[in-house]
Amino acid sequence: MGLPQQSGTEDLVDQIVALKNTLGQFARLIEISLILNTTQDQKEILDLILRTAAEVINCEAVSILLFDEKSKELFFAASTDTDTGQLMRIPVPLNDSIAGMVFSLNSPQVINNLPDDPRHYNLISEQLGIRHRSLVGVPMRLHDGVIGVLEGINKREGIFTSADVDILSVIASQAAVAINNARMMASLQSAYEELSRIDQMKTEFIAIASHELRTPLFHILGYAELLEQDAEGESRENLQQVVRSARLLQSLVDDMTNMNMLETRSHQLKQEQVPIQQVIREAFQESAAGFQEKQISPRFHLPNAPLLVNADPVKLRQAFVNVFSNACRFTPLGGTVTVSARQHLDQIQVQVQDNGPGIPKEKLETIFDRMVQGEAHSTRAHGGLGLGLPIARGIIELHGGRMWAESDGPGKGATFYLNIPVVKVKPFIEGTEEG
Repeated sequence: MGLPQQSGTEDLVDQIVALKNTLGQFARLIEISLILNTTQDQKEILDLILRTAAEVINCEAVSILLFDEKSKELFFAASTDTDTGQLMRIPVPLNDSIAGMVFSLNSPQVINNLPDDPRHYNLISEQLGIRHRSLVGVPMRLHDGVIGVLEGINKREGIFTSADVDILSVIASQAAVAINNARMMASLQSAYEELSRIDQMKTEFIAIASHELRTPLFHILGYAELLEQDAEGESRENLQQVVRSARLLQSLVDDMTNMNMLETRSHQLKQEQVPIQQVIREAFQESAAGFQEKQISPRFHLPNAPLLVNADPVKLRQAFVNVFSNACRFTPLGGTVTVSARQHLDQIQVQVQDNGPGIPKEKLETIFDRMVQGEAHSTRAHGGLGLGLPIARGIIELHGGRMWAESDGPGKGATFYLNIPVVKVKPFIEGTEEG
């Protein structure tokens, strides 16, 4: 009666040990899942997979083989039993190899008598001088495809079982997602670095081009204006056209330079207290020729009391010149542009309203993007690089302000709002002195 009782106790102990081992394996799977989800370095991911898989299924070595789209072969991405660089020089064909079969069939394979299996790819064992006794291989699945194979080599005790396949398959699935994420992050980083390089080249090109264009433009404009003074008839008209074209080109070069300085944050403000009315009037004087040419009627509603802002008057004037030029460009012949200013809370708000074609609601923000106008490139008839408004907004934001546009839709004109912080005057308190 005693022997059966002893046998039952041993069985219970074995079951408890097996359950304990299973719980330990599950704990390791959860641990690797957490780590893989927070790691983007592919080498670190591969090392973690190798260590965990070898420990959990208790084997001598683990290898990760990934599929190469160009060569249509598998290659060793990592391995625990030898130098990965040496293994990477040995391509593994999809035909005539167990790993190739696992990949092609998208199905696990277990071989516990490896030397006698004709599918075993002996080239690896021969070149590395390693004796492979047993193998378990599972596909690394990602979505509906397979990106590689996870292999366990030489079971330390006993043979590879279906339990090993199940555990290795879980690790392989986690590994496939982690490796894919790492690859995507690497591709994004590479693309970002390439975009940064191209953007830097663009910035340098614009800086050089605008600098090199300034001197010849200065001479062309100077000589053309000098000759224009003494010319008559058709010659004078031709010279006037040359002057207008040169000034237009000079304006485009200035826009390129200003945009470049805003993007590289090389603008330095020389701020002082200045009435916004003064800045507006000076900016309009620079834009007056365009208004006169199109017979546009400007209307000003500016208060007599000075509205003081702490600003760089030169750069702030450039912002208003750009806004006025934009209004002039899009206002029809004989139209009107209304400019008003007022203090609103702690901001000076300037409004520039035109009765032009208006702006569709979906483009009220995109018009402030570089090289964008409120019309398609193929149909645009108003000229310009589309830099005026982005430059104006950039300058306003440099002053701690805000700029935006509103429109009731096509054909109903547009209003541009420029908010600039007001100069706060300290209240005078009787009996106090300033040192």
